Amino acid sequence: MRILIAKPGLDGHDRGAKVVAQALRDAGVEVVYTGLKRTPEEIVAEAIQEDADVVGLSILSGAHLLLTRRVLDGLRAAGADDIQVVVGGTIPPRDVEPLKALGATAVFPMGTPLTDIVAAFKSRSEVTR
Repeated sequence: MRILIAKPGLDGHDRGAKVVAQALRDAGVEVVYTGLKRTPEEIVAEAIQEDADVVGLSILSGAHLLLTRRVLDGLRAAGADDIQVVVGGTIPPRDVEPLKALGATAVFPMGTPLTDIVAAFKSRSEVTR
C-alpha cells in the first residue's frame, strides 16, 4: 500500500502530518509526503503520479469539507476514483458524517491515537490485497 499524505490549502502546520507519516512508515507502509500548501489539483496529480492507493488529507484550517470535495471531484474527473481519500486534522464531530457522505473512506479527528490510525491503514491494506 502506498499512501500520499497531503496538506491542502494555506495551513502551514504540518507536525501532525509528519508524525502520522512516520508512524505509518514505522509500521511498514510506504508513504509519500507532499509538503505544505498544495492545491487540490496538485494533490490529485501527485496521487496519480505516485500511484497512490490512498490520499491522506491533513487539514487544520477549517476548510476540510471544501478541500476534500475538490480532491474527490478531481480524482473522479481524472478517472482515479479508485484512490481512497481519508481525512485527518481539526475536524468537528458534526463534520465526520458529511465528509464520509462526500466519499472520504475514513476520518481521523484531532486526538485520534496513532495506533488507531495505523491499525485502520493496516486493515485497509489487507482488504486491498
